[in-house]
Amino acid sequence: MYLKRYTTASFLFIVIVGWYVYAFVTQGSYAINLFGVQLPSISIAVLVTVPLIILYIASLLHMAFYSLLKGFNTRKYEKDYEKFIDSLVDAYLGKQTRSHVYKTDRYKLLGAVIDNSNLMAGAGLKPDTSNEKINKILKLIEDLKNGKVVDLKKYSLDSSNQLTIINERNKYKNGDLSAESILNTKDKYSKSLMEEVYVDFVKKAPYYAIEKYKENLTKEALFIILARINADENTLEITNDELILLFSQLELDGDDYIAISKALSLNMIPDQRIKLFESLSENSEEIIGAYLYTLFDLEMLAPANDLLNNTSEEEYLNFKAYRALKECGKNFNIDLFV
Repeated sequence: MYLKRYTTASFLFIVIVGWYVYAFVTQGSYAINLFGVQLPSISIAVLVTVPLIILYIASLLHMAFYSLLKGFNTRKYEKDYEKFIDSLVDAYLGKQTRSHVYKTDRYKLLGAVIDNSNLMAGAGLKPDTSNEKINKILKLIEDLKNGKVVDLKKYSLDSSNQLTIINERNKYKNGDLSAESILNTKDKYSKSLMEEVYVDFVKKAPYYAIEKYKENLTKEALFIILARINADENTLEITNDELILLFSQLELDGDDYIAISKALSLNMIPDQRIKLFESLSENSEEIIGAYLYTLFDLEMLAPANDLLNNTSEEEYLNFKAYRALKECGKNFNIDLFV
């Protein structure tokens, strides 16, 4: 009930009751004796309206009290709503550490779900919601996806955050950061970004620089380095010992070493290639397959036969099959057997 309407209705009711008593019941007066003090006479019609006035005041106090309680509850929901918006923003930002304390049960449930979730802005989601905070974050994410550089400092995101990585990548692609400046500051940038930048870096870098940042070596970067050995452009001169040092940075299996031998077959001098895999196979039996592949690929049949003859019947059956076909005068590409 609106306060003005309630007050107007109460006033009219009190006046009507007082008028009715005065006009139709009695026009007399009554003197009240209060603690031995005789008060002036007051019209009975007025005395009748006093309890109504007291009731009106009491009802006002009652409504004010519950209105105040409702205001407190409403304020709790408003504050929780703002916290929930903040939790949505943090979920879009992909923050790992999130903790929002809610005072209302409904928002406690929703907040707990959001605080343990990451949200991804879909391709069709545009920054035109009814909330400015969410619009700002959606616009920021949209700019990042479009290759723009944005200001993320105020959001206190760590270096492993996906948005931070995208932003630093955009800076790198836009020329705001050099590859070496990123590789030189490993504590500032994520491992994934440094590995990605290292792939570009090794395309033209000299060996000493490649070796300097070798902790960022990946298989992709390794094969780029291998392709540069004795190549016509961006030639890279590298010794077997230096190659072995690079290989030690990665967890490579037998198939990887065969792939390495294939890559080196394009430009590496055959003698260097043979010596490389001979040295590698002496330290690991897993690399013997790659050594056999190298020997057969270079038509070094005699040393390949000697190596196969020193293996058990169940080992390297694919290479033994290739040797048998070779002895029968059948020429097949060794790549078909690995």
